[in-house]
Amino acid sequence: MNGRRRRRFPYAALVGGLLSATASIAAEEPPASQQNQDLELIPPAAQQSSMPTAGHGKTAAGPQRLYVEDAVTVSSQRDDLVVAAPLPPNFNWQERLFVDARRQWDIDESSHLFYSDRLNLRAENDISAPDHENAINDLREAYISFEPLIRTYFDLGRINLKSGVALGYNPTDYFKARAVVEPLSADPTVLREDRLGTVMLRAERIWQGGSVTAAIAPALHAASPIYTNLDLPSFDPMLDRTNAQSRMLLKGSVNIAPDFSPELLIVRDGNVTKLGANLTEVVGQRVVAYAEWSSSRQTSLIDDAWRFGRQTGTLPESAPRPLSDDGHESFVNELAVGASYTLGTSVTLNLEWHWNAAGFSSSDWNQWFAVGRGRSARDPVTLELWFIRDYALDQQELIGRHAIFFRADWVDVFVPKLELAGLVDVDPRDGSALLQFSADYYVADKWTVGGLIIAYAGGRLSDFGSLPQQGSALVKVIRYF
Repeated sequence: MNGRRRRRFPYAALVGGLLSATASIAAEEPPASQQNQDLELIPPAAQQSSMPTAGHGKTAAGPQRLYVEDAVTVSSQRDDLVVAAPLPPNFNWQERLFVDARRQWDIDESSHLFYSDRLNLRAENDISAPDHENAINDLREAYISFEPLIRTYFDLGRINLKSGVALGYNPTDYFKARAVVEPLSADPTVLREDRLGTVMLRAERIWQGGSVTAAIAPALHAASPIYTNLDLPSFDPMLDRTNAQSRMLLKGSVNIAPDFSPELLIVRDGNVTKLGANLTEVVGQRVVAYAEWSSSRQTSLIDDAWRFGRQTGTLPESAPRPLSDDGHESFVNELAVGASYTLGTSVTLNLEWHWNAAGFSSSDWNQWFAVGRGRSARDPVTLELWFIRDYALDQQELIGRHAIFFRADWVDVFVPKLELAGLVDVDPRDGSALLQFSADYYVADKWTVGGLIIAYAGGRLSDFGSLPQQGSALVKVIRYF
């Protein structure tokens, strides 16, 4: 039990509404999507969508690809933290060799199999060799898709179901929690693709005037404690992360105008009902404005983390609560508002403002630093303080109330097939920021070299400035097949 009051939810009515809507919609072909000609210069394996794709069927899982990547990361740690970081410290260097595959097999004209997997072979200064931690396999997707009627789809298996129109933060991406495993990049557009899917049954109906989607994801495993990079299972689907509680989603969109197709969502996540909406509007020839909103009746991030810690045994029943919180439920709103601006055919800029009413307020931050100051890394209170922040990261939720996000992508920089991307995620409360800059050069049809730099900037009493890691640098080589 999680302390929230149980409410009945009309599962039968939801499924019945989907079936009746599906039966009443005429089968019509949607207009063909337009392709960016610049993307043809990039190998299919390197293409990653920065916005959700429309449609279903043979391209639903993205481009097929098979590649091997070798990535070396070095990082620097802070030694002057106000709140001591829990032991053991983060790694100083890491070597990772990937075998990454996204494949599709056609059973017949209306049935297809989709598979997405990444085998990780890794070594780092805090892992002895040989060890089971040297080999990690991430089964991202494995499902079968049927099309019994034109533009009517049924999918069964492990599916990475994504929702949302923003880039930096997605309040309506209701299957994102606990799905990211050992990322190399802090770019949210990459994290959306390289994450574990959820075992579910999904039904979708698409027509010229819109679409409707329903998904049922059962609880298949008890919730587990938050993983660290030192206790990941080698070959395990980790259903304890993606299917620890039952979830049911219904979403639909309607083409009200040529450039305006609002999407509404409702999801039942355990004992919580959430409502959401996604809106986009084309403003002129270069600007697309968008907004993403979600609301539910819940407690604060602090109380949710405390409840999760006790549920999974991470926090003992007798542990004192280091941060005060009333634990009362209220309607909590999450919001992402932004716009993209395109310069010519090669540069895209995105600016967003993010809001999470359940996140840390200024008084919460002041209390977090005041309670943790001067305590040792092994102090139970220190461990609990960091557990709250680890919980927010594991759930992919904003730790603070609001943030400003900026991302820039530049294709064919000075020479063909050189791509640069940069992002800045700022906490307006204290001015601290996460910064990332990446470069990829497609030297041939089957080879890519690249790298990225991540920095966490800010004062000692700030959001990003109080993190144990100060920054990291990565160099990679990719071979496509």
